[in-house]
Amino acid sequence: MLDESIQELASGYLARIASVQTPAELETIRIEAAGRKGALAEISKGMGKLDPEERKRIGQVLNAAKTQIQTALDGRKGEFDEKALRERLDAEWVDLTLPAPGPRRGHLHPITRIQRELEELFISLGFTVLDGPEVETEYHNFDALNIPPDHPARDMQDTFWLDGGKLLLRTHTSPVQVRGMERLGPPLRMIAPGRVFRNESVDASHEHTFYQLEGMMIDRDVSVAHLLYFMKTLLTAIFKREVTVRLRPGYFPFVEPGFELDIQCLICGGPGCPVCKQSGWVELLPCGLVNPNVLRMSGIDPEEWNGFAFGLGLTRLVMMRYAIDDIRQLQGGDLRFLEQF
Repeated sequence: MLDESIQELASGYLARIASVQTPAELETIRIEAAGRKGALAEISKGMGKLDPEERKRIGQVLNAAKTQIQTALDGRKGEFDEKALRERLDAEWVDLTLPAPGPRRGHLHPITRIQRELEELFISLGFTVLDGPEVETEYHNFDALNIPPDHPARDMQDTFWLDGGKLLLRTHTSPVQVRGMERLGPPLRMIAPGRVFRNESVDASHEHTFYQLEGMMIDRDVSVAHLLYFMKTLLTAIFKREVTVRLRPGYFPFVEPGFELDIQCLICGGPGCPVCKQSGWVELLPCGLVNPNVLRMSGIDPEEWNGFAFGLGLTRLVMMRYAIDDIRQLQGGDLRFLEQF
């Protein structure tokens, strides 16, 4: 019977609609069942051959089947639409209570990292961290350090002079030692990290702008033994292991006697490379006992007080710590280099 065939056809489509997994499968069934050339449409085309009474009865069955199938199609389509909307909302959901996104977080420059390590070390040893201006007076940069205008030591520091020679970009952080002695007086334990400037010819081991850390201890009965203790403590803390060093005489106007503390090059291990100028050694720590004239210039009696001072090239120390073979990398701002740290 035609009405039974329509009902069986409708039941088959309803079962398929209930089991579909994707919107594409559902659309395929819709075309097959309710499309213009679908199964129900083909049955409708033959209705004209039936007698009026039969046409009415079959028409009612056919319309009921169409309604059932369309209702089922709409229901499943709604489910798929709701699921797609939930997935989209989940993907696009934003928590408005969170802070707005900002620039990507960076990290500390290797020079800053080493400087902070040294500051923490010396603070633990009872030292104070002092700072001073990068644009200095000639007095604090040279005169108060026993380097008068006619002293040949000035030729060792090619200087960027400003304001007709009255001011200069500091060539070392030693002026902070002078300011510390003037302001704080003895006893004094201090370090002065910071940026310095010299008119250098730039190469793998020299820059016109670099970083130093200088330190000073003023007290009674300070000796070279105290100096060596603090320097060994410093190097062991930075390199996390014993390093090979050598102490040789060196001339510096603000210390007497003066020494050069060199470290065996950690880049080449001793045979020689551009960083150590093929010598196998890197000059790292000029140091010595403070010259009595420097104490007098800062208002300290050298008969009662004495001490030691040292200067550490922070930039070169960073190169040794991280095996960097060209000092220009540290000031170049190349993210490919900096992101390694």
